Amino acid sequence: MIKQIKFTSIPVRDQEKSLAFYRDKLGFRVLTDQEFGPGVRWIEMKIGKAETGIVLFTPPGHEDRIGTFTAISFETDNVEKTYEELTSRGVEFVQPPKKESWGTSAIFKDIDGNQFVLGTK
Repeated sequence: MIKQIKFTSIPVRDQEKSLAFYRDKLGFRVLTDQEFGPGVRWIEMKIGKAETGIVLFTPPGHEDRIGTFTAISFETDNVEKTYEELTSRGVEFVQPPKKESWGTSAIFKDIDGNQFVLGTK
């Protein structure tokens, strides 16, 4: 039976620039970086101790997804602290930390404009 989500794909324009962003600014680590057809790479990354990963890959015909809201939410223990650290690394936030009854969240974007929620449990 199905056990978990292995990875989710983030559509990107330039895989090399996106790799630098996710590795150097967000601190993700490269699990796989290999050719996946002419001029395309399969770049799979891991996030901390999480089992679910991300893939920096845009399937042909899905280029219109680049730069949209992704519906991906990253978890952190402290949104405000992570916000400060990522901001100092040059990550752009479209919504600073905001406290709600269910927790705290912020929204950031990558170099292509893909938007992600950063939140607590």
